[in-house]
Amino acid sequence: MKILLIEDEKKVASFIKKGLEEEFFTVDVAFDGKQGFNLASVENYDIIVSDIMLPFLDGITLTKLLREKKITTPILLLTVKDSVKDKVTGLDAGADDYLTKPFAFEELLARVRALARRNEGNLSSLLHVADLQLDQKSHKVLRGEKEIFLTQKEYVILELLLLNKDGIVSRTKLLESIYDYHFDTGSNVIEVFINKLRAKIETGFQQQLIYTIRGSGYMIKEPAE
Repeated sequence: MKILLIEDEKKVASFIKKGLEEEFFTVDVAFDGKQGFNLASVENYDIIVSDIMLPFLDGITLTKLLREKKITTPILLLTVKDSVKDKVTGLDAGADDYLTKPFAFEELLARVRALARRNEGNLSSLLHVADLQLDQKSHKVLRGEKEIFLTQKEYVILELLLLNKDGIVSRTKLLESIYDYHFDTGSNVIEVFINKLRAKIETGFQQQLIYTIRGSGYMIKEPAE
């Protein structure tokens, strides 16, 4: 899942970003409200985590503007203010949840997961193709009876391919899933990760699952009979 974090305190932003990435989330960071609003307006995020006290555009106003644009992405607001009035103001602006600083990362993670479940509804967490399966809840990957151990970025790429099974996923979309918008799209890093994935999920098995669609991207599909 892809998260937009809007936080002007760079140490706090770095701490949250690192923690979420270790839990298999992809995180873009904006350091002021205006930048965050612009990103949220043009990119597709699963969750937005935003501080309230931000330069240029505060979190409350940002939330109101996003809701006016009919952007329904779940929003978790962070703030040092803990009065009932402040919380009501944030929720009335269109936020989905509210967390007071300082907080334990485990609590932030629990709230992010709750918003993710709410956003996903009752969809199955199990993705599969042929005898390969990926459990989005446990992050366990199996090929037949063999457990496949993936790095965080390998997992994210495989998950995206499975979510788009039988469809082409472009290099750009794959890059955006594992790096933020600053990354050089001319890099061959996706080819490197795809090769590593193939080595882990196809070596020792008879059936190929990941296909290169020349000039377009990559596809995962059921093997031809």
